Amino acid sequence: MDQDSAKGVALEDVRDRIDAIDLDLLRLISERARCAQQVAQIKSATNGSRVQFYRPEREVAVLRRIKQVNPGPLDSEEVARLFREIMSACLALERPINVAFLGPEGTFTQAAAIKHFGHSVRTSAFGTIGEIFREVESGACDFGVVPVENSTEGVVSHTLDMFITSPLMITGEVTLRIHHHLMSLTGVEGAIRTLYSHQQSLAQCRGWLDRHLPNAERVAVGSNAEAARLASTEPSAAAVAGLHAAEIYQLKILAERIEDEPGNTTRFLVIGPEDARPSGEDKTSLLLSCRNQAGGLHSLLTPLAAHGISMTRIESRPSRRGIWDYVFFIDIVGHRADPKVALALDNLRQSSMLFKVLGSYPLAVL
Repeated sequence: MDQDSAKGVALEDVRDRIDAIDLDLLRLISERARCAQQVAQIKSATNGSRVQFYRPEREVAVLRRIKQVNPGPLDSEEVARLFREIMSACLALERPINVAFLGPEGTFTQAAAIKHFGHSVRTSAFGTIGEIFREVESGACDFGVVPVENSTEGVVSHTLDMFITSPLMITGEVTLRIHHHLMSLTGVEGAIRTLYSHQQSLAQCRGWLDRHLPNAERVAVGSNAEAARLASTEPSAAAVAGLHAAEIYQLKILAERIEDEPGNTTRFLVIGPEDARPSGEDKTSLLLSCRNQAGGLHSLLTPLAAHGISMTRIESRPSRRGIWDYVFFIDIVGHRADPKVALALDNLRQSSMLFKVLGSYPLAVL
């Protein structure tokens, strides 16, 4: 047998092995799916109408374990994404999950929802953050995904304000690297007279736009996907949006990754009627207020330091109860069920004028 023939035989052997592995994978995935159906039956028989099919702490535990034991050569993040899709498909067999997101189709919020829940989830687009909260509160949607902060432009104030009055809890978080692209119907940069995008995206690309499109009118719209839709109807217009929006509205990419900060990242929150059980690596979000007096904030936060609780974020917002009256949104490390955290929260409850736990939830895995 000559060398080429030997290589051909070896290649066929490897392909035969891959075919056999594919059949094994199919058998095991089908077995996992049948187990998911059994889980649904057991939960329904035990809990009746109060069944909670989606358990965020359980899914996070699976993904963390997979990343820890991954032998390669596939990257751990890639392996985790594969398992996320398997779990998403199996969860859909138990009961399809309906997730509200900030629409229309093609927004970064929808991308965050799919990253967190997988492609087998049902997504429903809504025009405002307030609508998302109302849909989840009414039970029309199981969960919602809303943006809360960007690494370049800071917090999304509307999301924080909704938590002041909403009974919903934070059940998870998603971080998404944000890449902005310039797109238009014609693909001719010199023809652009109007530029559509969300106000946050315009701010995140301000430097690039000042250099390359200084004379184009910048028009802020409700979402980047809406910007892409508008650009698809006007030959002299362009949009700053994500690749998915360009695909949906059949726009040509003029320039890629025009954001001013290469590490541009947005954090999203998953909201639902209940928060998550402890996963071992958790975060708790709080809404607090203190008396408007010297040292008030310092006194308010003293229980965290006294119990060794790390605070990862603090933001202030007008309380809407009076002029110059503010509330504070705080993220701390740990779950509210952790003994040390529970003690600190008890002390905070006693010293705060307003005290509200917005939820404990697993740290983002993907």
